[in-house]
Amino acid sequence: MAEGGPALRRAGARWGVVAALAAGALPALAATRTIAIEGMQFSPATLAIQRGDQVVWVNRDLVPHTVTAAKSFDSGSVAPGRSWRLAAPKPGRYEYVCTLHPTMKAVLVVE
Repeated sequence: MAEGGPALRRAGARWGVVAALAAGALPALAATRTIAIEGMQFSPATLAIQRGDQVVWVNRDLVPHTVTAAKSFDSGSVAPGRSWRLAAPKPGRYEYVCTLHPTMKAVLVVE
């Protein structure tokens, strides 16, 4: 049997996890960020997030909208009162529009 027994091994394992957390060895928890679609605009118009984060677009307008970045993502039609969720794509700058209302533009920055 190992020196110190099971209780000592469990305590050592706990300290190993604490040390890993303190050293930043474990990844941070992903965040969920919200973008409002309201007044025929995306708010905020620019949002910076971390890779792995989730973004939720909530349509608070009275008409449907899309969240579309060429060759990257497309929500399809998001009905009034509904939402659409996206896991952050690879790092980069994603300019997106509402294809139903092309004057609605915004930017998602994934760091």
